[in-house]
Amino acid sequence: MDKEPVLLHADAPVSVRANGLQRITEFFAALMGRYLPDPFVLVILLTFLMLILGVTVVHQSLPSMIDDWSTGFWDFLEFSMQVALVVVTGYALAVSRPIAKSLDWVATKVHGPRGAIVCTTLVAGIASYISWGFGLIAGTLMAQQLAKRIRGIHYPLLIASAYSGWVIYGLGISATIPITIATAGNPFATSIGGLISLNHTIFLPAVLVDVVILLVTLPILNMWIHPNPAHVIDVNPATWDARVSEPTTEHPRTPAQKLERMWILNVLIAMMGGSYLAYHFYSGGSLDINTLNAIFLFLGLLFHGTPTAYVRAVANGVQSIGGIVLQFPFYAGIMGMMKSSGLAVAVSKWMVGISTVHTLPFYGFLSSFLINFFAPSSGGHWAIQGPFMIQAAKQVGANLAKTSMAVQMGCSWNDLVQPFWLVPILTLARLNVRQIMGYTIVPFLWVGVVYAVTILLW
Repeated sequence: MDKEPVLLHADAPVSVRANGLQRITEFFAALMGRYLPDPFVLVILLTFLMLILGVTVVHQSLPSMIDDWSTGFWDFLEFSMQVALVVVTGYALAVSRPIAKSLDWVATKVHGPRGAIVCTTLVAGIASYISWGFGLIAGTLMAQQLAKRIRGIHYPLLIASAYSGWVIYGLGISATIPITIATAGNPFATSIGGLISLNHTIFLPAVLVDVVILLVTLPILNMWIHPNPAHVIDVNPATWDARVSEPTTEHPRTPAQKLERMWILNVLIAMMGGSYLAYHFYSGGSLDINTLNAIFLFLGLLFHGTPTAYVRAVANGVQSIGGIVLQFPFYAGIMGMMKSSGLAVAVSKWMVGISTVHTLPFYGFLSSFLINFFAPSSGGHWAIQGPFMIQAAKQVGANLAKTSMAVQMGCSWNDLVQPFWLVPILTLARLNVRQIMGYTIVPFLWVGVVYAVTILLW
C-alpha cells in the first residue's frame, strides 16, 4: 500500500494580509476539516435520511422503505461496472508513457505556485471535457507532477483545483445525460418521442460559452484563493513513488514471458478495436458510455505497448476505485427508495405546480442539485429524475433538450460539494476528504452562478 506523502508547512511565517476570497476559503477549509465525514459514512447517513423522508413525507411504512432499499441495492451493477471501467481505463491511459510524458513536459513549462494552480485546473478541465474518467485522473497526475517540481504550492488546493476543473465534464462530450438521450434504444426514447441530438444539448451555443467561461475563470479563481505563504502546506517530493508505467527491464526467459511482452499483440487488438469503432460510427452508432470505454481501452493498450504493461497499469487503477465500488450499492439502495416510495413523483407534482415553460429548466437544475446528494452519478440520477422531468416538460410545454441539459448541469454542479467522485482522487493524492473539500466551495459558488444565469437566459 502506498504511504501518505509527507506534508510540509511553510518554513517561516510571512506577514501577508489575506484577501476576501482567501478568508472565505480558510473558513470553509476549517469547517470541512472539522465536520465533514468520510464519503462512506456520508452515504450511510444519507440512507437514513432518505428512509426518514419516505416515512414522513410520502407516508410509506418502515418495512416498505427497507424493502425498496434492498430491492434497489443491486439494481445498478451493470452501470457501476461501466463507471468503474471509465475510471480504470482513464487511469491506465493517463499513466501511459505518451500521456505521462506530455504531462511532464507541460510541468516543465510552469514556474511558481500560482502558475501550477492555473495549469492544473486547465489540464483537468480540458481533459474532462473529452472524458470525465480521463480528466478525473489526468488532472490529479498533473497536480502531482507540479507538486514534485515546484515548492510553495498549497498541496490540498492543488488537488482541489484538479477536482474543480473536472466539473466541466458536465458540459463535455462524455456527459451521461445528453449522451443517453441521443443514443438509439435508450429507455427514454419513447417518452421523449425520439432522440435528442447533441447539437441541442452539449453543443448549444450557450453551453459552449459556459465551457469557455469556466476554462478562463476557474483557474483564476483557484489562483486567487491560494493561501498566503505562512499557511501553505507543501509536499515532500521524495515521498512520491513513480506513477508512470515503466517498461519491464527483466529479460523474458520463457515463451509465456515473451508472449506477455509482444507489442504486436497490443497493436493487433487495438486495430481490431479501431475497426469495430469505425464500423459502429459509420453505421449510425452514437457515442455512449460503452463506446467511450472502448476508445480509452484500445488507446491504452496501444500506448502501453505490451500486454503486461497494460495489465500492470489497470491493476494500479483498480486501487483507486475501491471506495466507489463499495458505495455504489448503497446509492443504488437510496435510488430504489426514492423511486419506489413515490418521493420522486411527489417532487414532480410540486415542480409542475410552480413551473412555467420558461422556469422549468431552472427548477430542474435546482432539484437535480438536491437529488445528486442521494444519487451522485448522472446515469442513476437520470433514471430517477428523468421520467418526472420529461413528464413535467410535456405538461408545461418546456424544451425537453434544455430541460435535460439543465438536469445534467445541476448534477455536475453538486459534485463540487458531494465527495463521492473525490474517492479516486483521494487514493491517488493520498489525502483525506477533509483536506480537500473546503477548497471547492468558492468554485462551487461561482459555477452555480454561471449555470443559473445561463439556464435562466436561454
